Amino acid sequence: EGIIEPLKMKEQVIKSATEAASMILRIDDVIAAAKSAAPPMPRGGPPGGGMGGMGGMGGMM
Repeated sequence: EGIIEPLKMKEQVIKSATEAASMILRIDDVIAAAKSAAPPMPRGGPPGGGMGGMGGMGGMM
């Protein structure tokens, strides 16, 4: 006669597969949103990182 799977087992397998696919899609959406929400990094180093060390020399003249 063969092996007969109960209907409950098939329902559970389909439910589990649907939940796994849904979780993967949610994670993908979170990653895409995080990438688009991150501010772009400025070029050339950190802000205000120019030549330092010349402060306090205003009274030289």
